[in-house]
Amino acid sequence: MSDPGAVLADLRDESDELDALVAGLPAGRWATATPAEGWTVAHQIAHLAWTDRQALLAATDPDAFREAVRKALASPLTFVDEGVADAADTPPAELLADWRTGREALLRALLARPAGEKLPWYGPPMSVMSMATARLMETWAHGQDVADALGVTRAPTARLRHVVHIGVRTRNFSFVLHQHAPPDEEFRVELRAPDGAVWAYGPAEAAQRVTGDALDFCLLVTQRVHRDDVPSLRAEGADAERWLGIAQAFAGPPGKGRGPDAASGGGRG
Repeated sequence: MSDPGAVLADLRDESDELDALVAGLPAGRWATATPAEGWTVAHQIAHLAWTDRQALLAATDPDAFREAVRKALASPLTFVDEGVADAADTPPAELLADWRTGREALLRALLARPAGEKLPWYGPPMSVMSMATARLMETWAHGQDVADALGVTRAPTARLRHVVHIGVRTRNFSFVLHQHAPPDEEFRVELRAPDGAVWAYGPAEAAQRVTGDALDFCLLVTQRVHRDDVPSLRAEGADAERWLGIAQAFAGPPGKGRGPDAASGGGRG
């Protein structure tokens, strides 16, 4: 997909689906613990609202965003949590309204930018397309945390393809993050989409291969599930199996992930 507008439309739909999960919750249920250690439903929405604001700043005032990054470097491991903590304590209706306002402002700002323009970010600069895809991936992943906390099973959609795309593109990043040299050869990835189609990446003749269910792949690369709990994902080759054990589609230090059968925390990426 090469049209930022189409990705942004999917981002709106993904956000609306999560919005529908939390909009009708009684205020007390916003304090429900999620699989991310120390984070409630309110923390999850506050995190999305905070990150949307940072992305909006990057898209509308790059100099101010770079100054924000400079300040963040003073506490690189805690600045995200610090940005979320206060917002998570605000009344749920106010928090929800803030998230809605911010995400709509971000959508409008990204639609207004030239498709090929690079926006500053906490890592390398990102194109409008990459920024939109990253926001969708994070919205989906944190939405999974909320759904798990509330005992809701979400139906997978074609929007998962954006998460798959980032998961495949961050293969080398995952190796470097764990101080491994990235493999020289390309991998073949073939995943079964929600509609039964196959989403394929890499050369068909590659020796290192990953196959299985697209939803399971998305859960794994966003560290919302343990490797042992996605038996549909099969690796052929030692490097492919090693990748599935360390895959991380989100920026930041190596995530702790969840334990087998989602028994432990994770999910802050």
